[in-house]
Amino acid sequence: MTEAAPTLTKRSDPAPIAFDNSYARLPANFFTRIEPTPVTAPRLIKFNRPLAVEMGLDADALERDGAAIFSGNRLLPGSEPIAMAYAGHQFGQFVPQLGDGRAILLGEVVRPDGERRDIQLKGSGQTPWSRRGDGRAALGPVLREYIVSEAMHALGIPTTRALAAVTTGQPVYRETILPGAIFTRVAASHIRVGTFQYFAARGDTDSIRVLADHVIGRHYPELAGTDGRHLKLVDAVAERQARLIARWLGVGFIHGVMNTDNMAVSGETIDFGPCAFMDVYDPRTVFSSIDQMGRYAYGNQPLIGQWNIARFAETLLPLIHETPDEAVDLANDAVTRFMERFQEHWKTVIRAKLGLSEHEEDEDTDLIRAFLALLHAQKADFTLAFRRLSDAAADEGADEGADAAFAALLDDPLAAAPWLIRWRARALRDNRSPGERAAAMRSVNPAFIPRNHKVEEALAAATEDGDFSLFEALNGVLSRPYEDQPAFAAYATPPKPGEEVLQTFCGT
Repeated sequence: MTEAAPTLTKRSDPAPIAFDNSYARLPANFFTRIEPTPVTAPRLIKFNRPLAVEMGLDADALERDGAAIFSGNRLLPGSEPIAMAYAGHQFGQFVPQLGDGRAILLGEVVRPDGERRDIQLKGSGQTPWSRRGDGRAALGPVLREYIVSEAMHALGIPTTRALAAVTTGQPVYRETILPGAIFTRVAASHIRVGTFQYFAARGDTDSIRVLADHVIGRHYPELAGTDGRHLKLVDAVAERQARLIARWLGVGFIHGVMNTDNMAVSGETIDFGPCAFMDVYDPRTVFSSIDQMGRYAYGNQPLIGQWNIARFAETLLPLIHETPDEAVDLANDAVTRFMERFQEHWKTVIRAKLGLSEHEEDEDTDLIRAFLALLHAQKADFTLAFRRLSDAAADEGADEGADAAFAALLDDPLAAAPWLIRWRARALRDNRSPGERAAAMRSVNPAFIPRNHKVEEALAAATEDGDFSLFEALNGVLSRPYEDQPAFAAYATPPKPGEEVLQTFCGT
């Protein structure tokens, strides 16, 4: 007897999610209405209860019925599932039609604080934008996005969040057969630079204006109704992106696929595909298996951010000024300022990491460059170098033990002394006590990041053996990245030879 295909169910019980769907009220060409494809045997493997409570959701009901709800098998009242339209530059090549090929936006909620959030399923089945893809997700990439997005949140970096993960009971076919899963993502919105490019590629200025004003109302309400608001929107998005990328660099994060369809206009980190965190400091570091030319290397991310902002500005040219040449000149000014903004944000990030006060001295820039050059030349671990420097800051004099712990990270420990002498002399001219400086540095220099080898270890245990204990343990450690956790010291340790992760993969 043939097993019946799974079907969607709808409940009339009080909804655990109160939807209010502003994007679904936009014109029909912004999206396609599509329901998730049911799965055979969904199982809830992770539910982010604190996030659900923060959003004002019925956490008890979601935890109880999460397998059905977060698989898409059960549609809640008020949900208006849609797949969003967008285009994008992928590795510099423009693709005029991409869209949500394996993601479905269930709807939006308004949190108790008035902030609006999207709730989206990834891996929920085919859509009209799937481009011959299966619309599904494998368990490994779902767990990776859960781990990294929640770690980024704990690090204090704007990011999409993980609300839940379910297994589907169905395989997905990539290079091998893998267990299927669905990820539930929460975002300020899923509107991207590529969303604007979709309409620009079609010469649809009216839709660009509708989209721009929607973004202003949702993310930049201070601009609503102002003269020149669309040029101001370019400035505002550029400001958030410049700040975001500076903070990525501060924790050694490499996004991996900074395509324009992966840049959210809200200023959040979005789409954790082949992302990774740098171990040994090298600005040329690349992990993504598809980034053969290093376009999205660690040190290239600011330049790519500016490039993406230029593409965003191009879509708004008809709204910026009625005279094309004047519109280009105005937009170019905004794009040029991106790098100035980034440099200011990066300087703020790196000065805090080095324990330098707000009072800037002329030699600070050279001191910063010298430190990064030292890490690069000596092949030092990026995260541990700053954390051990934080320990060394606790003593105004040369703390031989703490200095030695920092120096031990270098290929040649003796190379540390000249820079440490300069740094201590500079620190003496600040008003903060050693204890205050060390505490401030520890609050911005994490002890724990999602070490790539630990992430891969957790994913392998889950996908190959059905063992989620390492996944749970890693999430727990990463939820407190700035705290010393002696019982979990192994999670702060760089990979040993043979443990290094040299490539990461998209999972599509």
